[in-house]
Amino acid sequence: MSRLISLIALASLGMTLSAASQDLRALARVDMDASRVTDSRASTTLSLALTQAVPYRVQVFDAPNRIAVDFREVSFEPDLSGLDMSDRIAELRAGTIRDGWSRLVMELSEPMLVENAGMQTDPQDGDAIITVTLAPTTQSDFSEHAKSTVTKLTAWQHEQLANTGETRRMVVVDPGHGGVDPGAQRAGVDEADLMLQFARELREQLLRTGRYDVIMTREDDSFVSLPQRVSLARAAGADVFISLHADALAEGRATGTTIYTLSDEASDEASANLAERQDRTDILAGVDLTAQDDQIATVLMDLARRETTPRTDRLAEALVDGLRNTLGKLHKRPRLEAGFSVLKAPDIPSVLIELGFMSSERDLDRLQDQVWRSQAAAGIVDALDLWALEDDAIAAGR
Repeated sequence: MSRLISLIALASLGMTLSAASQDLRALARVDMDASRVTDSRASTTLSLALTQAVPYRVQVFDAPNRIAVDFREVSFEPDLSGLDMSDRIAELRAGTIRDGWSRLVMELSEPMLVENAGMQTDPQDGDAIITVTLAPTTQSDFSEHAKSTVTKLTAWQHEQLANTGETRRMVVVDPGHGGVDPGAQRAGVDEADLMLQFARELREQLLRTGRYDVIMTREDDSFVSLPQRVSLARAAGADVFISLHADALAEGRATGTTIYTLSDEASDEASANLAERQDRTDILAGVDLTAQDDQIATVLMDLARRETTPRTDRLAEALVDGLRNTLGKLHKRPRLEAGFSVLKAPDIPSVLIELGFMSSERDLDRLQDQVWRSQAAAGIVDALDLWALEDDAIAAGR
């Protein structure tokens, strides 16, 4: 099997990826008999049948033009020739790209971009079918999409992340709400419960990389004030603070994931209202936020924020790219700002992720879907990896 040449750059290391190198303990396997590649006049569709649902993501690479589908814990058959039945796909190959992740590569005979991608799961036996439909495009558009692909870490960089021996980064994960504050409520589901569940799953993925230590601001359904959450992060020596939410709108419609950073002026009225609602719960619980605002206003904290703000902005941009890469379409404005009190630690890059809106039936379904949550967590991990490398490079260049 030919080498996998991509931005993962395994060829530069002289590593040949074959399906035989797949970890046979992988939980999901490809059902070759039920999988196919089909051409129509206007598109080409890959239908990949799996023995169970797994997180996946689709990426675009050029020179040569390729579409890559990455899977968590999938074992491929040694021979993929049975799938190679398209005039528009020159070659299909698969292999392991890093621990726990497999990749299927479609090398294209002509430039094509993803028109649709999705997964359907059989509720009876858990089998899943991932469908990726490609449509013709221009070479310039294809190359532009390839440039925006977020996962640009080489295999060497991944090894460096795991083996440098440097102190691991401390990530504080903050599941929003809890205790007397259930957060948004829809269809018998509380935002506080959903965010605690996702926080635990995110923590697991972060710990599995071996590159992060993780502390959660709450481990159960208990109330933790906004100042306490920030204090916990500072006491832990946090390198990153990530607050998790999934709000609901009383008026209007909104859907998709949004990344917030701190600003005295909100990006829009909805963001301002959202930040106000988050603070209101602390006030109702008897927590006085005024002193915190006075403290944040000191000169020393302003000086600290001058260094932290550009790092936070780069983190937020990385998260937008990472989540778009694993989830697809995000909120129509995925990068916003507002005056969230929980983001006011001046010396810690801090972001608030609105994973979705519980007022949206579609978002609520996704938030309760374990596979979707796993893909979201994978996007966050990838974003942190990329941000950490960039952050170190910038620090070293000072």
